[in-house]
Amino acid sequence: MTDARRTLAEQIAGEITLSDDPGATLRKWRTDFDVSQTALADYLDVSSSVISDYESGRRENPGIGVVRRTVTALLDIDEQRGGDRIRQYARVLSAGFDSTIVNDLREYPTSVPLPEFYDAIDATELAQGTSAGITGHTVIDSIEAITRLSSEEFYRLYGQSTNRALVFTNVTRGESPLVAMRVVTPTPNAVVLHGIDRDELWDYAPKMAQLDGFSLAVTDCEKETMLDAMRELAP
Repeated sequence: MTDARRTLAEQIAGEITLSDDPGATLRKWRTDFDVSQTALADYLDVSSSVISDYESGRRENPGIGVVRRTVTALLDIDEQRGGDRIRQYARVLSAGFDSTIVNDLREYPTSVPLPEFYDAIDATELAQGTSAGITGHTVIDSIEAITRLSSEEFYRLYGQSTNRALVFTNVTRGESPLVAMRVVTPTPNAVVLHGIDRDELWDYAPKMAQLDGFSLAVTDCEKETMLDAMRELAP
């Protein structure tokens, strides 16, 4: 087992075991790895209803043995498909980040036009940038990132390229992430502030985006719905 796989397995297992809703957390990781209930059930040699019952809470919380087998199955399935998810998480983990800071980090196989990206996550663009598309995204908890990361660590959130969208969650009015962007060069192609609408946004935010040349958008789409839509852009 590689170090990246072992570390990721421990993180997933720990998060499921310690969760107040283990079934929902199990579902989150299953969908993040793009594994259907049927595929996971086939791999574990159980019926799909067993997986459904765990995820919905109809069955007692999974014990450590079930969690271990499930995590191993998700990682095995991903490796059989080429290991893309493991590599994506390895980049986050190797940079010293955990899932409380980075909720998701993906690279796209081709450039996605910004209007298509914004439409997928029900976002409204408030300031146009100098680039028309993106080739990846990083979803960041704004409070965790701003309070815990240096400017150098902040830059590493970009992943493989700055040609991407940085999506900030846990936003109130948008001042903090946009001020933080001023100390990071170069800037990303787009910044999305999640959980607010344009009426709640800091008045100066669009102007700051224009000064630094990136597209700025807001969305109040439900977080898991947004993440699912973004993941579909990076099959």
